[in-house]
Amino acid sequence: MIVLPRSFRLAAYPIEARNDIITAIAPAYGFGSQRVFPQTAPVLQIPAGNAGNRRKGLAMNIQLKAQDAKVTRPLAGKVSLVTGSTSGIGLGIARALAAAGSSVVLNGFGIASEIAKTRHQLTADFGVTVGYSAADMTRPEAIAEMIAATLAEHGRLDVLVNNAGIQHVAPLEQFPIEKWDAILSINLSSAFHTTRLALPAMRQNRFGRIINIASAHGLVASPFKAAYVAAKHGIVGLTKVAALETAEEGITCNAICPGYVYTPLVEAQIDGQARAHGISREAVIHDVLLAQQPNKRFATVEELGALTVFLASDAAASITGIALPVDGGWTAH
Repeated sequence: MIVLPRSFRLAAYPIEARNDIITAIAPAYGFGSQRVFPQTAPVLQIPAGNAGNRRKGLAMNIQLKAQDAKVTRPLAGKVSLVTGSTSGIGLGIARALAAAGSSVVLNGFGIASEIAKTRHQLTADFGVTVGYSAADMTRPEAIAEMIAATLAEHGRLDVLVNNAGIQHVAPLEQFPIEKWDAILSINLSSAFHTTRLALPAMRQNRFGRIINIASAHGLVASPFKAAYVAAKHGIVGLTKVAALETAEEGITCNAICPGYVYTPLVEAQIDGQARAHGISREAVIHDVLLAQQPNKRFATVEELGALTVFLASDAAASITGIALPVDGGWTAH
């Protein structure tokens, strides 16, 4: 932004000089067909006038800062680690980060040949390095090995996306203890471990983006999802603490809180619910799965990927500690 001195008045300059001043200011604001952020920054010069005007002009010789970010690959040179990224939301986010120029480390379970195919495809599509860790998110020592291996290979870790998660539905008094422990371990404790282990490198580089994939259930509750709701509320709390502790170090921490997102897993749920209740697919989508979402549409993995890239970019440097719903208005109730 061009900051004009309080004493500046365009009317103080001769009429023939005013157009030159306006012409110098206009490009920075994208007037006409100009780019909003010009590639070549203009230098604002005040035309010579009387001595008083020349003194005022000294404060106006402002070199505008050229836009440095690459428009199409804002994360070029960065390294991103996405947990739970061999399918679904996590893979969509990893793909978006790769498209933005970041090297990516995938994590999760799956068939080895399919994971290798995914890595090859991402590299072919976007020309970035794509690694893989099979670390079990229930084991802190495995998480530590994954972070250490990432740093050893790349020398840095810029973007950490905590996406790994599982779900189980049951009434609270019947909720299996082992399911409770597993959900809390994968959905919450793993993010604690990745964050604490990634922070030293981020602090050293004075840059870091921690993006936690929470849920609308990190903001509101639903019955029969005690462990999931507790874990996702915990993720939102962890996000805020991490944001406060790193606020002066070039590091941000934010949570994305999706409602229902269209994935192959959700597609399977649609067919299963339709058969179980003897209703149409459309009724399952509108009246069952999206009952709480006013816009009556699934979010997409591409939408979540784009939001993640934005939060990982320099453009989001002042956004930290938020829980951002992507839920079609669910949490607006």
